[in-house]
Amino acid sequence: MRLDELLARVCAAPRGSTVAAVVDLDGTLVTSSATAPTGFARYQGRSADELRKLGQTEFDTSGAGRLHTEVWELIEAHHQMGHTVVLACAAARFQAQPPADAIRAAHLLCTELEIVDGAITGRPAGATLTGPVRASAVRELAAREGINLAQSFAYGSDAGALPVMAAVGHPVAVCADPALGAEADRRSWPVLDCVKRGGKPSLIERVRTMGFYSGFAAGAGAGAAAGAWHRSKRAMVDVSFARGADFGLAAAGVRVRVVEGAQHLTSGRPGIFVFNHQSMLDPVIVMKLVRGKLTGVAKREARDMPGFGKLFEFAGVAFVDRGNTTQAKQALAPAVDKVREEGLSLLLAPEGTRSATPRIGEFKKGAFHIAMQAQAPMVPIVIRNAGEVWWKGSQVIRAGTVDVVVLPPVDTSTWQPATLADHVTEVRNMFVDTLAGWPGRSRGSA
Repeated sequence: MRLDELLARVCAAPRGSTVAAVVDLDGTLVTSSATAPTGFARYQGRSADELRKLGQTEFDTSGAGRLHTEVWELIEAHHQMGHTVVLACAAARFQAQPPADAIRAAHLLCTELEIVDGAITGRPAGATLTGPVRASAVRELAAREGINLAQSFAYGSDAGALPVMAAVGHPVAVCADPALGAEADRRSWPVLDCVKRGGKPSLIERVRTMGFYSGFAAGAGAGAAAGAWHRSKRAMVDVSFARGADFGLAAAGVRVRVVEGAQHLTSGRPGIFVFNHQSMLDPVIVMKLVRGKLTGVAKREARDMPGFGKLFEFAGVAFVDRGNTTQAKQALAPAVDKVREEGLSLLLAPEGTRSATPRIGEFKKGAFHIAMQAQAPMVPIVIRNAGEVWWKGSQVIRAGTVDVVVLPPVDTSTWQPATLADHVTEVRNMFVDTLAGWPGRSRGSA
């Protein structure tokens, strides 16, 4: 079944917390990994706090990159409907808590590990939460919280999730294994296929990724030629960015589609173009859209990126040491001058770094300080799914279409330092609201 159809089913369900969305972890929320309920003995002797930190690190570095964005969208739809989101799985708490937090689960049902004298014994504290045990835990939760299971949803990928799925009125098989797939077919349950994350890159993905870098290099070569012809460093930079983005994305099989607001790419210039950041492709996508007369601000580490670092440096990008507040403020002053005196537009990611999940991270104030000081409009560029073609932790690019909405320029002429935090919240909410109510995508009314 298509994702849009499943989203429509969620939005057609009753509103409120009496409807639950019970989600399994391994194979359902994320592509299958090593979170199976085995091997707990290797954690013997560690403290609960050590495991908590380990679980968070593992999720941030690899687990988040395996999130099924299709299931993420369904969960977000459940949140909009006011449903109770539950993560129910066999994994240990330290493995399950970070993804539960990421999806804002109201309840986490998982395997607890035994702790004696502050240390993990390596044994479960009670039954491992598999199959019927998990279903019993869900029923107990429903009775305690007043959840109507007949109106609720469950998402699972293997036979271990079958008892829970059979207990609700709206089961959905996600990336179903053969056993669950056969049962779903027999019971006429909907089946959702997701793009698998992680694993060994295919040959075509490796070739496309090499093509991306080669294409960007070819664009830089075109820029060098243009600069020599016009005897202009600016012409070289403009052509390098625009053509490099065009050639690189085309070679990688990545199409950029502006769903709404293309006119705002030119109406708010020179301006501060801000974008949400999930993928290494995001700056390249924005380069393709904004094209000429632009520069940016990047983290200091970007100076060392092969190829890109030298190009950014040549283009006058301000490199900011995020760990040094004083230096960061000094680095922003030349960026303000480029907008006010040179008429250049700036490209900035207010989150500062790529978010681990599709959720918008907290916005930093740097871009807003620049916009306020430069008296330049701020143009939000909302990127929906760049993380699906090149997600965090992956070394290769997957072909696909990235959708973008460009919002109207935000007037910054009346901004003051005392109200800057309010403007940060206002603009961030624009991103959140646009992603939640994406044009053409069915959602429940507020």
